[in-house]
Amino acid sequence: MVTFDAVVFDLDGTLIERTQDTAALYERTFERVGIEPFAAPAELWAVLDGPPDPADEVGYLGAGFARLAAQHGRRVDAIALAEAFVDGVDNAQVTLRPGAERALSAARETAPTAVLTNGPQSRQAAKVGAVGLAARVDTVVYAGDMPRRKPHAAPFEATLSTLDATAERALYVGDSLGYDVAGAHNAGLAAAYLDDGDGPDPYDPEYVLESLADLPAVLR
Repeated sequence: MVTFDAVVFDLDGTLIERTQDTAALYERTFERVGIEPFAAPAELWAVLDGPPDPADEVGYLGAGFARLAAQHGRRVDAIALAEAFVDGVDNAQVTLRPGAERALSAARETAPTAVLTNGPQSRQAAKVGAVGLAARVDTVVYAGDMPRRKPHAAPFEATLSTLDATAERALYVGDSLGYDVAGAHNAGLAAAYLDDGDGPDPYDPEYVLESLADLPAVLR
């Protein structure tokens, strides 16, 4: 059984989830741009390509709006729609995910803890503050303000440096295979993957969690 000297968590989709009414946000996006909605919100989510790009949120959403417009035979300013959507997001409307309280407590009892998020502090700090995470962990690292984000090794190395821990005895907990598991392994950390139902293939995380409530058993 590995004894960990550091436990690091991803933020979005791992520790927290949004509570903002995204359907209402979608409707207001079209109002701000001055056009009638031509699709349902679920249609936009379906055409988004993979997880959000933390370096270009507007470009990521704009590509989705462009695909959606093409499917409906519309010509729109997809970037204007994406900018309106992003401007309407309230990053303070978040809550801890089920099991997060228990997972954080178990981690704190085990070793120094941290949050490593790919977003910039300007966007993520409101989320951290809304659920009181700064008081629950030893440090929060915003990779969005660094030259390289996950899955590069540098953000993990910077986080471990603040905890005075080594990668060989550290665990990273996250919900993204391509960012969290890949990044942790690139940096030499063990990975605990919070499974979204798709399974870990083709990656090989050391632990697969059905819920954050499963983490204490890993740490014991």
